[in-house]
Amino acid sequence: MPENGAVNDPDKRVLPLVVRIERAAPPQRTDALEAAARAVLALLDDPRALSGEWAADVKLWETTGIRKVVRRARGAEWRRVLDLPGLTVTVRTAEVRVHPPVPLDAWPRDLSRLQVSGTDLADTEEPGPFEPPVIWFNPGLGMTAGKAMAQVGHAAQLAWWATPEEARTAWRESGFALAVREADPEHWAALEDSGLPVVRDAGFTEIAPGSCTAVADAPWLPRGADTAWGPLRRS
Repeated sequence: MPENGAVNDPDKRVLPLVVRIERAAPPQRTDALEAAARAVLALLDDPRALSGEWAADVKLWETTGIRKVVRRARGAEWRRVLDLPGLTVTVRTAEVRVHPPVPLDAWPRDLSRLQVSGTDLADTEEPGPFEPPVIWFNPGLGMTAGKAMAQVGHAAQLAWWATPEEARTAWRESGFALAVREADPEHWAALEDSGLPVVRDAGFTEIAPGSCTAVADAPWLPRGADTAWGPLRRS
């Protein structure tokens, strides 16, 4: 994602997300996307990220970019991942583990050895009815599930930053319930101009830089205003 100003490489952080994909029982795509978004929210609200042992890395990550990388694991790989600091979120068929931010070029070995490729999941049935909040993703971009998981994670994070405390409390009590859905083209065009938190990708992988990938929509989020997040930044 774009960088505002010079940042020393050793200071750069990335948020690892690991999705469990067993050969015999891969998760549904929508379940994995929703689990990724909820995992990001759970980490942002965790006491260890707010004032505990993860806080310094989270703060550095938020001020140097909020890059997220999704990898896959199965079997013994997944069991090793569970031994590392982090949180696991389960949404129906999907399990996603989020870890505190790590240096861009110094991942823990049991995470760095995991594959990024092979996360192109599918829904075998149409996703069911949903209630807001919802993260809409761009119907015109052919993203793998891994790429889309990172994008909806960004959207969830922007939504969290824009959420007032009273609404945060209710969202927290719901277990960060949300839905992820693909918008139809007409709806997407309206969402891009709505003033809701929108993710613009840096173009590191799969899609062109500056592409709008996802929009977060919730009843408490303001519309028609400049949310001033910029390219995945609070400042």
